[in-house]
Amino acid sequence: MIQSKAMVVTGPKQMEMRSFPLPELGADDAILKMELAGVCGSDPGIFKGKAGRAPRPYPIILGHEIVGRVEAAGDEFLARRGLELGERVIVEYAFGCGNCAPCRAGRYTLCDELKYYGSMVSCKEPPHLFGAYTQYLYLPPRAMVHKVGDETSPEQAVLISAILGNAVRWLTRVGDLKGGRSVAIVGPGQQGLAATMVARACGASPIMVLGLERDADRLDMAAKLGADVTIMSDREDPEAAVARATDGQMAEVVMDVSGHPSGAPLALSLCGLGATLVLPGLYGMTTEIPLLLDKVVVKELKVLGAYSQDYEAVEAAIKLARRHDLPLADLISHRFPLAEAEHAVHLVGGDVPGEVPMKVVLEPWS
Repeated sequence: MIQSKAMVVTGPKQMEMRSFPLPELGADDAILKMELAGVCGSDPGIFKGKAGRAPRPYPIILGHEIVGRVEAAGDEFLARRGLELGERVIVEYAFGCGNCAPCRAGRYTLCDELKYYGSMVSCKEPPHLFGAYTQYLYLPPRAMVHKVGDETSPEQAVLISAILGNAVRWLTRVGDLKGGRSVAIVGPGQQGLAATMVARACGASPIMVLGLERDADRLDMAAKLGADVTIMSDREDPEAAVARATDGQMAEVVMDVSGHPSGAPLALSLCGLGATLVLPGLYGMTTEIPLLLDKVVVKELKVLGAYSQDYEAVEAAIKLARRHDLPLADLISHRFPLAEAEHAVHLVGGDVPGEVPMKVVLEPWS
């Protein structure tokens, strides 16, 4: 029987290699042979036991940035998606139960049953393989699968769904960013860099990316990707810098992807009259963040939450990556074998002194 190696989080701050048998398939499910798995900025929090909408159902296999080839599948699974065995695909974070009110309304990213890869489905019972830190991934009938083809490399593809797709949805669908609008992006990590690409592709101006002095390399990359202004907010006044770049008007769309509780108040301070503030970051369900809400009132701001990518945004991200030849693979700064997943998570979580990665990926077969 074929076995899949996987890195399993058995409890907070505990990870080990385990092997699982591949599940038997029906007519409408499949197995993906993983090519690369991305380490998301949310993975360190999950590893450390950070609460989600419900307690983590340990043991779990981390990872929701997924690219691979269809290894085995039922005929109905292939027919419904227009796929063939061996094709390269990417897979969304959420797939949903299909039965709850959000799923029935098409909002499967908000599924009541929390059917998400890499965070909220236990690997304790078959079919086990619901996370990307593995050699093989299980694709249930509701898996949101997108064909990318051989013209898209694994290095490009692993950044499309849960990174570029997020940026497309958060900035253009939720934030209504359009050509000519000014945008401030707080946080120059993988999501901030992807947002810079999306902002440039849709003609936003000026594009302002904010980070810290330790983010110097990331801010340099943001400039290469199209940022008009980069700001180290611990070396200069960020409000003054944004005011200079916008002739005093401040930003029309602001998004915080810093992953830090201080990011939301900073983002609010950068908003101009009638601006839209997009908050897709997860700060911790028990973390209270003080915001000067009078600024929301007197500036008549729109404050919008955004959670995950969706099918429409990922399809748009695939087209965007191809049309603009976006240098997604250039963001990859570190590659590790699957067995070193715990070190990779510590690196992304900022626990390795002296290293500030842009994008970290795992190679399941090395």
